[in-house]
Amino acid sequence: MFKVNLDFVAVGGNGYPAASDWDPSSGLLAFGADNNIALWDPRAQVGIAAILVGHPDKVTALRFLLSKTRRAYLISGSVDGSVRVWSFADASTLNGRLSTLAVLSSHSKSVNAICVETTSHLFATASADRTVRIWQINPSCQDDVAVTLLSTVSLEPSFIPLSLTLSCLKGHASPLLLAVAGTKQFVQIYVANSPRNPHFSLRATLTGHEGWIQALAVTRETEDANSDILLASASQDKYIRLWRIHQGYELSSVNTPATDPSLGSFARTLSNKLHRFKADELDYTVTFEALLLGHEDWIYSAAWRPRQGKLQLLSASADNSLAFWEPDETSGVWICVTRLGEISGQKGSTTATGSTGGFWNALWSSDGQTVLSLGRTGGWRVWRYDAEQSRWQQGVATSGHLKEVTGLAWGSNGQYLLSTGSDQTTRLWADWTRGKKRSWHEFSRPQIHGYDLNCIDTLGPTQFISGADEKLLRVFDEPRTVANNLDKLCGIQSAEQEKMPDTANIPALGLSNKAIQGVETDEDADTMIATSASLFSVEDEYPPLEDQLARFTLWPEREKLYGHGYEISAVAASHDCSLVATACRASSIDHAVIRLYDTKEWREVKPSLKAHALTVTRIRFSPDDQFILSVGRDRQWALFKRKAGLSQTYDSVVLNPKAHSRMILDASWSSATSHVLRKVFATAGRDKAVKVWTLNVSELNVNPIATITTDAPVTAIDFLPLLVGNSLIIAIGTETGAMQLGKIDCDSSKIVAVQSIDPSIGPSRSITQLSWRTQHESLLEKAHGRDATDAEVPRSGGDQLAVASQDSSVRIYSFESVL
Repeated sequence: MFKVNLDFVAVGGNGYPAASDWDPSSGLLAFGADNNIALWDPRAQVGIAAILVGHPDKVTALRFLLSKTRRAYLISGSVDGSVRVWSFADASTLNGRLSTLAVLSSHSKSVNAICVETTSHLFATASADRTVRIWQINPSCQDDVAVTLLSTVSLEPSFIPLSLTLSCLKGHASPLLLAVAGTKQFVQIYVANSPRNPHFSLRATLTGHEGWIQALAVTRETEDANSDILLASASQDKYIRLWRIHQGYELSSVNTPATDPSLGSFARTLSNKLHRFKADELDYTVTFEALLLGHEDWIYSAAWRPRQGKLQLLSASADNSLAFWEPDETSGVWICVTRLGEISGQKGSTTATGSTGGFWNALWSSDGQTVLSLGRTGGWRVWRYDAEQSRWQQGVATSGHLKEVTGLAWGSNGQYLLSTGSDQTTRLWADWTRGKKRSWHEFSRPQIHGYDLNCIDTLGPTQFISGADEKLLRVFDEPRTVANNLDKLCGIQSAEQEKMPDTANIPALGLSNKAIQGVETDEDADTMIATSASLFSVEDEYPPLEDQLARFTLWPEREKLYGHGYEISAVAASHDCSLVATACRASSIDHAVIRLYDTKEWREVKPSLKAHALTVTRIRFSPDDQFILSVGRDRQWALFKRKAGLSQTYDSVVLNPKAHSRMILDASWSSATSHVLRKVFATAGRDKAVKVWTLNVSELNVNPIATITTDAPVTAIDFLPLLVGNSLIIAIGTETGAMQLGKIDCDSSKIVAVQSIDPSIGPSRSITQLSWRTQHESLLEKAHGRDATDAEVPRSGGDQLAVASQDSSVRIYSFESVL
């Protein structure tokens, strides 16, 4: 019936330092995205390339492993304790099929870290069950027994491991070195003499840190495979310690704490205790090498630069900075040579005013010329080294919601998409056009709230309204800063740019976005933000970066709408944008009312509409705004008709108290009409059914005409705005993330086809809302008999559907008819 393509996916990265890895062979970044794994190529200025679905809970750890046969493996761990091994048929491209090679369930609690040893195809997993398990992949096998458990290390004294490294002590051969650290103030060193039967024994305990150790990283001091090993340990005590592992009992000529001038007063409190052990009949010594000072908050990750003739360490901290460390060429003292991120003078006092809360991790590219970092807002940042300017330049990356996406709304002209979610943000997505290349990106973060956001709708091309876990609704206007960027980069024009405020900011201890006009002085923090925001506009040739989104793309708040007694559950705007209908969570008929507000003077239109006894889950205006349809948890739907004349009041006309056997979660009107079907709407609920109804406008009676049954409760539906042939098309989303398209013949009023969408490109959790792109260019071109290929810029094929899900993703699909 339709050919389905996944055009765009946006999802934020999970807040775990170990939940990402950058594959040097393919250039793909894999990161945990709720219970999925997102694959993204940072070299291309486009969004996520693919989503791997399989884990039942949040992904907490990821590592790539490249075999000698060039076959790539991705190892992932989850909160539920499971470990999955994914196989890539071709390590250098996504063209090969991605498949799950094995599912390992040995751990009983969350997997916190994974490390690999490539030469022996070994990997180790560390879990909150206080064990470390060593596994081996057999590249010659393609079945479930390809991965075998070789040994288990029970940590004593008992602690939860947060990071670990696995490497060879002597070149590319045995013995093996395993370093483990976590919720204690020490690093444990384990050694196994043979990788074939790795029985690890504890050989040394490295003390000195005063907090939990979040990250470990290991490298060779030089490119010589037999040179000393340097181990970095990063801790919540804000310091990084370097340890030298040397073959032999004699010490190399290195700085000691007593002579290192960078340590100052710390020198008296540091000791250079020798830790000696034997491995495969060879003597080894572990000594303290250096203490790296400079971060002001917890350090979450440390990574050594891939060998490019320079020994350099990269660290990421909760102080909103990345630090590059290297030894001074003259003295050998380790110093911070570069710092990226946000300087303290630019940080906001709260998340809403710009402070991102730090970075979870930092990763090197294979050539050491690019750095990636994940912030607490869920967005990635990419820096590339510009050799001509001798500086790091930030580039376009990917971003997304961190928690459940609860609402979607296309702009009234269908040129951008708004999404809102439980991560307390509203985000604007648009299609960035440059020549023949197009890709979707986040262009604005209009609302950064203090409450979880539940619903959203647009009030024309430059205004929207949202509801949250508070008793009021908020209306926002588009600022000139955002309008200019959308005009320049996306071709989205606004008629009233000159009347728009420059930008907005949130005062300290406030929740309301305040409009700001351009200023000439920066006497205080607020005007400083305004001045910076006025400079951020059409100067850039690319979408806003993550730090700019959080600080300079807020929309000013126009109005607050009061009246409800509990958290807002639903909002809908009339098609002429003159009315807003809202509802809140309720357990009685007194609170389960629908309130109407006039958008000219922002006053409530009374009386409120009463019909439901429990929470109203969805409100929909008919295409001509003459009817309001509401559905709720009380298993009934209700129809309200607009009074004659210019009145803004509605009367209850039809009520069906037994429409479904379980609660109704969504409803949708069809804007397509025919000589048989006058007005058509559909309802869907937890009884695993979508029911289609026809309304006789003159007689005000409603009759069921079709029912589509599903395998899971239906959580979202939406009608395609136009007829396909002589049929209605309805999109259906379920609690499991499955999606279907239903085709209803207008003449016979029968279901003639139901098409399931490939689950591999669908969400992995419940779908919260579906929304077809209204007045989309392809729809207009079809309606006027024009071919999309006549346009100068290539069009997205087919009609587009936006999907919001509890798996934190926003997706856009295109559908091409193959009838």
